[in-house]
Amino acid sequence: MKKLIFIASTLFLFVCTQSTFAQSKKDIVDVAVSVDDFSTLVTALKAADLVGALKGDGPFTVFAPTNDAFAKIDSKTLNSLLEPANKSKLTSILTYHVVSGKIDAAAVVKALKSGGGKAELTTLSGAKLKAVKKDGKIWLKDQNGNYSEIIKTDVMATNGVIHVIGDVVMPK
Repeated sequence: MKKLIFIASTLFLFVCTQSTFAQSKKDIVDVAVSVDDFSTLVTALKAADLVGALKGDGPFTVFAPTNDAFAKIDSKTLNSLLEPANKSKLTSILTYHVVSGKIDAAAVVKALKSGGGKAELTTLSGAKLKAVKKDGKIWLKDQNGNYSEIIKTDVMATNGVIHVIGDVVMPK
């Protein structure tokens, strides 16, 4: 009986460990593909040929807009951005959502505290994006003065971290 309990316990631990290990093997793109609410983002990443870059070693911090965030953009404009002729513009917008390095929520809060409620981030596009504390929440402020709430933090991937945002941020 003790052998049976030992074998069952060992099997249980093995299954749990393998499940956790499998989850930790997902890079940023794999995580995005596995979440239905990022299907528009994944489509845009493919159209901009950024899948390979975001599967790289990183680390990266990605501020990932949801499908609802993309739906706030006029459908004609969004469809236009996905066309091959507008690949460079789409790439500029998408890389505006990515920062080099792994910046988890605790690091963002620390930067906001030391910056008096504001922190400036340099995106992969080279443009600036600001994190600000406002109304007890953390927001991104883009170069046009528009805000996007960070609605979920610390979705971990093997090559960085994803923070989910409620609006697409836009460079100038």
